[in-house]
Amino acid sequence: MIPYAVEYLRATNVAHALAMLASDSEARLLAGGHSLIPLMKLRLASVSRLIDIGGLPELHGIAVHPDHIAIGAATTHAELGSHPRLAEFLPLIPQAAGVIADPTVRNRGTIGGSLVHADPSADWPAVMLALDARMEITGVAGPRVIPADEFFVGFMSSAVQQDEMLTRIFIPLPGPDRVAYRKFRHPASGYAVAAAAVALRYAGNRCTGGMIGVTGVAETAFRAHTAEAGLASGFTGSAEEIGRLVETAFADVTPLEDGFADGVYRLQLARVMLSRALADAVRHA
Repeated sequence: MIPYAVEYLRATNVAHALAMLASDSEARLLAGGHSLIPLMKLRLASVSRLIDIGGLPELHGIAVHPDHIAIGAATTHAELGSHPRLAEFLPLIPQAAGVIADPTVRNRGTIGGSLVHADPSADWPAVMLALDARMEITGVAGPRVIPADEFFVGFMSSAVQQDEMLTRIFIPLPGPDRVAYRKFRHPASGYAVAAAAVALRYAGNRCTGGMIGVTGVAETAFRAHTAEAGLASGFTGSAEEIGRLVETAFADVTPLEDGFADGVYRLQLARVMLSRALADAVRHA
């Protein structure tokens, strides 16, 4: 379908982009464009202005600090997948980056665009939840920082308001000791039909806790808080333990249904993905 006419503007800095956003309630930000443009072509998004922020240097880059890693919102999936320090400190990120869509999307799409788009089947939400990330959201009045657990507020809806933008993602260090990401990908879109990110912490050979992020299953990506409680009591990764955690994780979940997967099938896929991710994380010492 041919896109409708829209005004294209290029921001010179974050403040300029925010001022343009504030002046038009139907203006939208554009970085990689792989989330927004398809919605526009299908007439699912009404946009008067596209404000290009993809070239703003303050939104790019990966900075390693003593107690956290900061990721610019316009950093591409490919950059996240190939960054050597991320592979060293937060290997869950390159694991997930490598299974996003295809090379074209990975080279142009951005982590910030994916997170703000908040597709319930996107990969990054589960990873950010499992890594206890914090999101820096900037508006005209200045920045605010919220935890990933409060960022995804509904179906394709994030905490970023129309006159704000996601500018950076902060992930605490030291990172988890053992991680894994398992995904059942849709054969056409590459999105997750069901996926689970697992991040475990260890003291010696004893698991002391962890976080679980799930995507593709419900109306929003979510932390499996009830299942996480079982990780703090000396989780060993036995089949029995994994089975109990998996059942707990999805006990109260109402699954999405579509033409590819009904609710029963999607929940079963989710159970299998989480089971495999937990087993992978335990093995990857």
